[in-house]
Amino acid sequence: MKENALTVHTQFANIDNNQIAYRKFGIGQPLILLNRFRGTLDTWDPLFLNLLAKHNTVITFDYCGIGYSEGELPLAIKDVANDVIKLADYLDIEQFHVLGWSYGGWVAQYTMFLNPSRILKAVIIGNNPIGKNELPFKKEFFERALKPVNTDDDFLVLFFEPSSKKSSTAAEKSMQRIAKRFDLSKVPSSQEVFNRYFASKNAIAEDSDNFRTAYQNTNIPILVLSGNNDISFSLENWYPMLGKAPTLRLIVMPEAGHAPHFQYPNETNSYIKAFFEDQALLNRL
Repeated sequence: MKENALTVHTQFANIDNNQIAYRKFGIGQPLILLNRFRGTLDTWDPLFLNLLAKHNTVITFDYCGIGYSEGELPLAIKDVANDVIKLADYLDIEQFHVLGWSYGGWVAQYTMFLNPSRILKAVIIGNNPIGKNELPFKKEFFERALKPVNTDDDFLVLFFEPSSKKSSTAAEKSMQRIAKRFDLSKVPSSQEVFNRYFASKNAIAEDSDNFRTAYQNTNIPILVLSGNNDISFSLENWYPMLGKAPTLRLIVMPEAGHAPHFQYPNETNSYIKAFFEDQALLNRL
């Protein structure tokens, strides 16, 4: 029987003397997934992962100091991005696709701009471009996201669109799928760890490396997936990039929040699959 998101074994990579937890399954070009704030190996929707794994070797992992991994989450987002490359090196992967969600979207952007020769294509979900963005996080995010333990209602508000019956139903189904393999004790819950996540916030906004400008010159194909009502990373913050970033594609999911890929796992997977398989987009190779 082929492994899937619920059966694949957790393995460990020795990176800088820390045991970094990862899971790897599927077939095809390697795809490294980068997780959200407080996300662990267990918090990905298994249906979304299983769909990706039909066409890619899916690799999920916990950042240093998060979930099942040892150490401490680096304060600098660049160091988190460097850990992505170190994991790829450990797995003997030269080039790979990257998919970053939320906080992981920032990690994905830093990874691709710091190591452009290693990245085939990039998918960014529920995130905003590096640099100063006009619309900030909404207060509902901070009211819910920083609780030591989140309720089902928090999950709905943080990741879906509570005013939509369609979205609320999808949230319930996604929670049921995630619950099949979920260890609450591995989810970060202390303010100390939260602070480490937010430590790079100012540096990301200041963008001393001019990565926002790098969007104009990169040859890496980039797909952005966003819900039309994301309470953390507003869709509208991408608008100034349209027309300036020639390899950027933006898809907006209706009646959706911060986790459009959990609400629409089949549809978002179809977009990602088509994006990865379009060889014409590999114009820099």
